[in-house]
Amino acid sequence: MNEVEDVAYYQSPLGIILLKANKEAITIVSFQDAEPASIVYSNSSLLQNAVQQLDEYFRGTRRHFELPLAPAGTDFQQSVWKELVQLSFGTTITYLQLAKRLGNVKSIRAAASANGKNPLAIIIPCHRVIGADGKLTGYAGGLHRKQWLLEHEARVCGSPVLFPES
Repeated sequence: MNEVEDVAYYQSPLGIILLKANKEAITIVSFQDAEPASIVYSNSSLLQNAVQQLDEYFRGTRRHFELPLAPAGTDFQQSVWKELVQLSFGTTITYLQLAKRLGNVKSIRAAASANGKNPLAIIIPCHRVIGADGKLTGYAGGLHRKQWLLEHEARVCGSPVLFPES
């Protein structure tokens, strides 16, 4: 039986973001390339809190989200997403570093795949994972958005260049 979810749309500097939540947690935060037929303003306090925290993030006053999260995924995907939440604002790591943090360098492709299937854009900061050569690779929301998010975090931190964490 599918649980009913509340839905809201948020106008970000990068376009419309769709948010969904069940009664306990945020389940979806995703960029929308097409304008929705109508903008929904949810009465859900959980979604209102998520929108407020996204506003603070985009204004540069929030570096860490404090929301209950319930992304749907496999156990391995969940482990990747838990690792991504640990990434510091304004920093990056490579896919290889992510695989090492998960305890298996051979899992690099699986980690990259799980990173790409993250259903909670920005809140689970998959945009902070870059290629080994320092180039931006793969982002479900589009590389232009990934670049904007990384540059935004660098500006907030007062850092002109982002270096992978060790």
